[in-house]
Amino acid sequence: MKRLFDLFIIVFLSPIIFPIIVIIILILIKETGFPIFFKQSRPGFNKKIFSILKFRSMTDELDKEGVLLSDEFRITKFGKILRSTSLDELPSLWNVLKGDMSLVGPRPLLEEYLPLYSNEQARRHEVKPGITGWAQVNGRNGISWSQKFKFDVWYVDNHTIWLDIKIICITIKKVIFREGINKLGYVTTGIFKGNGRKK
Repeated sequence: MKRLFDLFIIVFLSPIIFPIIVIIILILIKETGFPIFFKQSRPGFNKKIFSILKFRSMTDELDKEGVLLSDEFRITKFGKILRSTSLDELPSLWNVLKGDMSLVGPRPLLEEYLPLYSNEQARRHEVKPGITGWAQVNGRNGISWSQKFKFDVWYVDNHTIWLDIKIICITIKKVIFREGINKLGYVTTGIFKGNGRKK
């Protein structure tokens, strides 16, 4: 049922989504050139690894020593717009169509985090990851990692189609009003360092 719901929403909204994707691609080609998309390995349902797809919002600029610059120096002007409106996530709809992800679920995090989770936190992989989720509409980057994981596990135990509809509606509202996009002082979410250290 959840899979059919995802496909229905994507097909229903495709007349709106497709023109936006085309416009973003054209702007990215003009601003930063190729590649347009950002790919990265992420663990999904049952920790199965897949390649998530997003619009590229950063350059690959290096410092004098050949080390990749921090996010705040590499993000482009248009990349900031994509991040603040969550439009950089649109290519992830391809992951939903493929079945790697769902529209709603715990956000797919870095593969390197897998050994850092507690047994309870690892339960977030008992459902497909989502483009948006319960943690995203309850603080997103403004809450701690432990809080995010509690929201993720709560979703695992309580998810329904009606809850998914509620989360999607709240997400649209937050995107429109640009609520909770970035935690103060960070371009992206801070690194998860495990449960025995400061998060």
